[in-house]
Amino acid sequence: MEYLAFRLGKEEYGIDILKVQEIRGFEAVTRIASAPAHILGVMNLRGVIVPIVDLRIKLKIGTPVYNNFTVVIILSINGRVTGIVVDSVSDVTTLAPEQIKPAPDMGSAIDTEYLIGLGAIAERLLILIDIDAMVSAADFGLID
Repeated sequence: MEYLAFRLGKEEYGIDILKVQEIRGFEAVTRIASAPAHILGVMNLRGVIVPIVDLRIKLKIGTPVYNNFTVVIILSINGRVTGIVVDSVSDVTTLAPEQIKPAPDMGSAIDTEYLIGLGAIAERLLILIDIDAMVSAADFGLID
């Protein structure tokens, strides 16, 4: 499978590339009153109103900094378009099944139910996220 690799803080994560619609530079969004802190707001993407979630805030990974490297990954999951803000995107990586190791339960920022495992590529480890399950979860704040 192919995974889009991105950074949140000092860690590198991966999501299924087939869920990615596009990658955009960070731009201002329209804030929605009383939305959870991790939902930065919405943006108009070619006529589609897209909620934008900052994964750094949602997962409590450091203090978010918005700069030239900050990007929004636009996802298409179960017919819903959502944007996630990450520190940077690095590359698309192909992983064979034997390169994916089970994720240990170590009290990480991401609940293990949202982890596929760890992708081992030479000296590099990708934390593989089940982005479908994460975005669809009630605590993510995007349930209709």
